[in-house]
Amino acid sequence: MAVETSTAPALRAGLFPLENRAKDYDPLLQLVGDARVVLLGEASHGTHEFYRERARITQRLITEKQFNAVAVEADWPDAYRVNRWVRCVGPDRSGAEALNDFQRFPRWMWRNRDVLAFLEWLRQHNQRHDAGTRVGFYGLDLYSLFRSIEAVIGFLERVDPEAARRARYRYGCFEDFGEDTQAYGYAAEFGLARSCEDQAVQQLLELQRRAGALSRDGAIPDDEFFQAEQNARLVKNAEEYYRTMFRGRISSWNLRDSHMAETLEALITHLDRRYGRSKVVVWEHNSHIGDARATAMGEEGEWNVGQLSRELFGSEAVLVGFSTYHGTVTAASDWDGPAERKRVRPALPGSWEALFHGLEIPAFLLPLRGQSRSEALDPTRLERAIGVIYRPETERMSHYFEARLPEQFDAVIHFDQTHAVEPLDRTSGWDTGEPPETYPSGL
Repeated sequence: MAVETSTAPALRAGLFPLENRAKDYDPLLQLVGDARVVLLGEASHGTHEFYRERARITQRLITEKQFNAVAVEADWPDAYRVNRWVRCVGPDRSGAEALNDFQRFPRWMWRNRDVLAFLEWLRQHNQRHDAGTRVGFYGLDLYSLFRSIEAVIGFLERVDPEAARRARYRYGCFEDFGEDTQAYGYAAEFGLARSCEDQAVQQLLELQRRAGALSRDGAIPDDEFFQAEQNARLVKNAEEYYRTMFRGRISSWNLRDSHMAETLEALITHLDRRYGRSKVVVWEHNSHIGDARATAMGEEGEWNVGQLSRELFGSEAVLVGFSTYHGTVTAASDWDGPAERKRVRPALPGSWEALFHGLEIPAFLLPLRGQSRSEALDPTRLERAIGVIYRPETERMSHYFEARLPEQFDAVIHFDQTHAVEPLDRTSGWDTGEPPETYPSGL
């Protein structure tokens, strides 16, 4: 159904149709201007168009706006292996091989065809530049507690075996739990085992205090020391995160997004020392990069990376959301479940997605910053969010929240029909897909 006659002209006047042309995103780059951070969202973790268009925008930001890093919703050590490959160092022979450390659920989130194509482009771009100006690829998330412990000890073994011995002793506190982070969090939070908080903090402080000695006063590349320090910071924050999981969703959400914002700030500070004024593109879900203060999440006490970025960088942070009305998506039915190609139900009436569908334009960019708002953009509406799990049978409860879009984002990119991202590790379940007739008729 088309948007009401009174609102459609105002909305159409402010948007830019996307027609797969080189100049599609000229208005967005004009909006970006000289911003330091551009945060590109996604309305699901498994939509081909979102990944493809983030790559197109990022390529232009790198080549035309001199952005020098891409930071994503991924674990630091897994992304750092990719970082080494795209910057033309390390032993990996291909982008697919460099992605092999992404083994934790959901693997398709980064091990997919669109990410691989972007990484291959990024490596080719970097091959045309000297080592000191190559664009990096970094992870912001904090789930890799044990992988990060291994990375800290591995670095110290190369530069200071005695310091490695101390780190191994401190991190030995976690050994009783194997690699079961949730078991550690439960036992530590409820007093069934001692907390490893002090040991994680002490290890980070020692790394920071001995920065000069551990980097051998510049003999070790500063990127290598920085990655070790970030892994030590991740261990400290992840230790706290797994304990706060048992205090409620808001506490753990806020700690996770605070860690990602802290890592982003540390990355920018690090790159500033190398390049002068650095610029970073962030790829994360809409729920992380849209300003939480404009959503029901914020009203419940949650904050996120988008809000923290605006507080830190002001107008030099540009927040871009993505949306879709219907199509297919790669997602699981349950946590740790296999990747499935699922059909996305048409968006609910009264949602932002339904409003955009009514414009009858297949794809468009809608700038929001500094625009006069029509009545159609004033109210709070439902907004859909599909993560790594999609449950259409509980669509309203599981996948919608209320949001004031013009305050949440600086621009929105809408694709009316979208398609599932293709995993590198395809399964028979994904290839078969889920036919539409398996969906219940009611909500």
